[in-house]
Amino acid sequence: MAVDDRAIRLRPLPWQQLPWQRLVDQQNAGRQPHALLLTGPKGVGKQALADALVARTLCHQPEEFACGHCHGCAMLASGYHPDLMRVTPLGSSRQIRIDSVREISDFTHQTAQQGGYRVILIQPAEALNVAAANALLKSLEEPGGRTLFLLLSDVPSRLPATIRSRCQQWRMTIPVRDDCIPWLADRLGDENDARFWLQVAGGLPLLATELADAEARGLRQQLHDVFDALVRGAEPVAEAARLSSQPVESVLWYGIAWLEDLIRLGLSGDSEQVSNPDLLPLYRQAAKNGRVHDWFRLLDFAREQRRLLARGGNPNAQLVLEAWLVRWSSLLRS
Repeated sequence: MAVDDRAIRLRPLPWQQLPWQRLVDQQNAGRQPHALLLTGPKGVGKQALADALVARTLCHQPEEFACGHCHGCAMLASGYHPDLMRVTPLGSSRQIRIDSVREISDFTHQTAQQGGYRVILIQPAEALNVAAANALLKSLEEPGGRTLFLLLSDVPSRLPATIRSRCQQWRMTIPVRDDCIPWLADRLGDENDARFWLQVAGGLPLLATELADAEARGLRQQLHDVFDALVRGAEPVAEAARLSSQPVESVLWYGIAWLEDLIRLGLSGDSEQVSNPDLLPLYRQAAKNGRVHDWFRLLDFAREQRRLLARGGNPNAQLVLEAWLVRWSSLLRS
């Protein structure tokens, strides 16, 4: 079934009806706060909810959703609206710097060109560096009338408490599985695929669509082959070289997910608790060779390295991958 991308931008996702209704009720009652912080794990749908709210806020004739036909909606659909400002890291930078935030002050002091709200969408909010966060604080304290700040964050704990305290926070949790399956099956073309990839994604439906992509499937299979080779005694540095063309952060993401599965299996012995049931033979072989507390140490190492890479804190990603696979290998041979 064809997917109407424009409709997706105007409406929240099916499992977001309750928070959406609360947001609409706030707007209709004139109680919308000047700053909203949408948080939750990557893949839960924060962007879709924010896009729908932006569209309704800038719509000239909103009902339950943005109308999709007025001049405001037409401008938004074209990719440019004069009363919407998007703030993201520029270029290859992983940080939102102060220059970008300084432009917010000028934007908020201008009269809205369409006579309605001015909207500032900041994502990911945790990418704000210290100087940018301090500059944003001033804008949040004096936002002016008919101004809406929308901050999206996967990891809100990385935001300064002063920023969080000036926003109304909306935590988006992992949705009920049956609320996601029809939507996901529509995109993947098969309900069984939808259930499998939703389980692999830990219940996060948008992440499931990413993991089901052909390129992501290829990486997953390649990593399976690498770890199977390590179990059989392969040289870890050579295996790391096989992965040299792959994004190291993605490799670590899979490795972290598999380690979490391995630890669950080691602690409970319950195969129903794992997110990757097709990898159970690999997990069982690995569990024979390593102890649970050693897997915890490896998990901590992988999480820290991924965090550093995300912040640009380690200049040599390949060395990170080699060090990580060496640790895997040493555990499997212990």
